[in-house]
Amino acid sequence: MIEQLLEYDTELFLFLNNLGTENWDGFWRIVTEKWSSIPLYIVLLILIYKHYKLKGTLVILVSVALLITAADQLANLFKYVLFQRPRPCRVETLQEAMRFVADGCGRYGYFSAHAANSMGAAVFLGLVLQKWYKYLPFLLLFWAVLTAYSRIYLGVHYPLDIITGMFFGGLLGWLFYILQQWGQRKFNKPAINDEYRR
Repeated sequence: MIEQLLEYDTELFLFLNNLGTENWDGFWRIVTEKWSSIPLYIVLLILIYKHYKLKGTLVILVSVALLITAADQLANLFKYVLFQRPRPCRVETLQEAMRFVADGCGRYGYFSAHAANSMGAAVFLGLVLQKWYKYLPFLLLFWAVLTAYSRIYLGVHYPLDIITGMFFGGLLGWLFYILQQWGQRKFNKPAINDEYRR
């Protein structure tokens, strides 16, 4: 059963990966870079500060840092200890059938830390700001899916790497949102109450 699942995963990877063209390579190389999300994070930080003020913003920033750390460490555990599944760009039998667009190829790929981080941040920040911007969570989820898909496009992850990463990222995003709610109540209750009265 596992072998059949991995075979389907490889077939889906080749299909999605080969949808790419040279005209779009530059776009997806930018999407996958972490620095390309900096403008988005700056806008989100401004919105967070507007509604949560200094103490509330600090609680959120600490929560985000812990979230990213947890997602990275969990991905490393899966990659290097539990599964050690080679990335598609490391599989010799796939080289002639796939497009490899990335600058480099890591050793193991299950699961994708890119997908986990982007989905975790999208879920967490979407929940943090949804009271004031009801469509923002959907926009952030779309951004997370684009970031995750870029890893398949570039040839460095299988779809199963991405799906698993998005699942754990989304779960961690929700858990750390609950954690930061506790932090807001403990460290910033007056400011939050003032915000609710507006």
